[in-house]
Amino acid sequence: MNRRKLLKKSIYLGLAGAVAGSGVWLMNGNDVSQLTIEQAIIDLQTLYLLPIETEDGWNISQIYNHLAQSIEYSMTGYPEHKSTEFKNTLGQAAFSVFSYRGKMSHDLLEPIPGAPVLRADNKLLAFSRLLNALNDFKTFKGQLEPHFAYGELNHQQYTLAHVMHINNHLEQWLS
Repeated sequence: MNRRKLLKKSIYLGLAGAVAGSGVWLMNGNDVSQLTIEQAIIDLQTLYLLPIETEDGWNISQIYNHLAQSIEYSMTGYPEHKSTEFKNTLGQAAFSVFSYRGKMSHDLLEPIPGAPVLRADNKLLAFSRLLNALNDFKTFKGQLEPHFAYGELNHQQYTLAHVMHINNHLEQWLS
């Protein structure tokens, strides 16, 4: 077999492997119909009763405050945004993949751009803030603000984004 044919076959096999691997990764997600505010609140209430120890980065109250910030900003506006080009390309593509999978994956120690430093206050205050933010969002009837990375989202899309965000940060304890 000549080098050209070998190279061509190698490329095709590599692409086929990448496509197959991507397919498996895309299918390894959650049932989107179960990703509701109500279910998130139930999961959070169950989780609150557990003794949670974090190893690196944020403590549990900082995680709860981060999640609450994100929900609050969807109603009031994010302090900083990625570029319009980013939101219209990579941001929307990432949200589409996350939505298809019903599962988000992102840097768990990356703060929301421009947001104040996360308070490491007591767990109850942070937990209450998160539950209040979820309930406020659930009943919110106003115009939602664009997401800093995904751009314009409707209420249903934001619900999915918020619940996936909660699940991503807390998945090690929710499993």
